[in-house]
Amino acid sequence: MASQSIFERIGGRDAVDAVVSDFYDRVRDDPLLEPYFEETDMDQLRSHQTQFISTVAGGPVDYDGDDMQTAHEGMGITEDAFASVATHLEAALRANGVPDDDVEAILTEVAAMKDDIVEA
Repeated sequence: MASQSIFERIGGRDAVDAVVSDFYDRVRDDPLLEPYFEETDMDQLRSHQTQFISTVAGGPVDYDGDDMQTAHEGMGITEDAFASVATHLEAALRANGVPDDDVEAILTEVAAMKDDIVEA
């Protein structure tokens, strides 16, 4: 029997939806990050984030958003903002019962995209 993906182990789409909802609640309450989301269509962003997390976790979902560099170009995202987002993602994953090894695997995938997201 093939091993399960992270997506399957954590509970599939419902679990990812819960993580994404929790994540954006945390992000929107962060004064450092709040300005980045003032004029953002949060429904569309939540949808893309759900696709992104599902894809990173090995789920049967294709991410159809822009690549990370294009999606974040011109936003002026700083190292501090990126770190804060990662902290909130980690907290949301852990609060929703994602096992430590799976949290680390997801965060590693996100960290690999840092150069495409942070602007000098």
